[in-house]
Amino acid sequence: MLMILAAALLAFIVVGGVGFVVVTAGQGQRAAKRTQAIAAPRSRNDKVQRSAVRASQLDASQRRRQIVRTLKDNERKQRAASFSLANRLHQAGLKIKPTMFCLCAAGFGAVAAGVALFAHLSILIAALVFFVATFGLPLWLLGFLAKRRMAKFVLIFADAVDIIVRGIKSGLPLHDCLKVIGKESPEPLAGEFRWLVENLSLGMPMDQALEKVVERTPISELRFFAIVLNIQQKAGGNLGEALANLSAVVRGRRMMREKVKALASEAVASACIIGALPPIVMGLIEMTNPTYLNIMFTDPRGHVDLAGAALWMGVGIFVMRKMINFKM
Repeated sequence: MLMILAAALLAFIVVGGVGFVVVTAGQGQRAAKRTQAIAAPRSRNDKVQRSAVRASQLDASQRRRQIVRTLKDNERKQRAASFSLANRLHQAGLKIKPTMFCLCAAGFGAVAAGVALFAHLSILIAALVFFVATFGLPLWLLGFLAKRRMAKFVLIFADAVDIIVRGIKSGLPLHDCLKVIGKESPEPLAGEFRWLVENLSLGMPMDQALEKVVERTPISELRFFAIVLNIQQKAGGNLGEALANLSAVVRGRRMMREKVKALASEAVASACIIGALPPIVMGLIEMTNPTYLNIMFTDPRGHVDLAGAALWMGVGIFVMRKMINFKM
């Protein structure tokens, strides 16, 4: 009986062990399957998220490249527009045609050369006077007038942007805000915005009209304004908030420009004194002793010395101007 009981117990143990192994293996397989089923969506979600991140990074880099390309194109167009005589005349506020300006400059140069010949100066000096009076002085005057007019434009541009911001917040459309600026703002800002409104009324798209305005008046602040409006039209968003930020940026740039101008005023005064000192001394010597410098105007070697002095003075003034000219 003991042998039979021992054999039955041993058989029970063996059958139970085999069953336990089979059941445990099945549970392990089911657990592995459940783990794979749970982990697979997570891995797929991770892949989707990684691909979405790569796509967003790629889109951001493409947008950055597009913005850089647009800025370079605008800068290239601005440089080309700045060399156009018609645009420079418009920037200076002169209502004459380029051909009339060239004829006036040539006539002024001819009169100046005639005065030099009448004063018994040499032909070389008369030719130099003609060149300076025809190309130097008119272009310098044109640049001076354009710079003064652009400075006045920048001075009141932030107020115009604030008008648009308040109009948009009160419910007015953008076109009506531009009309208000064209009617109420002082020149030269009002004229540019009237020209913009006229082009928009004739059916020209906003981006093309803004591009034309920037070509006529190549100012960084106006180019920022055009970029903000173009981006808002294409991508949407809060235009009032974007223009309010632009107004703050424009005012900050103006304050920084004035600060730099104040800090560089001493260097500008020194450069003006150094550049004007040799002609002033030469004039004083000519007034006190008229015969002292006659040899410089009658002898060919004196002509060479005067030409060399004028060349080096021009180089020095150009270098000093580059040193004190801070562009913002």
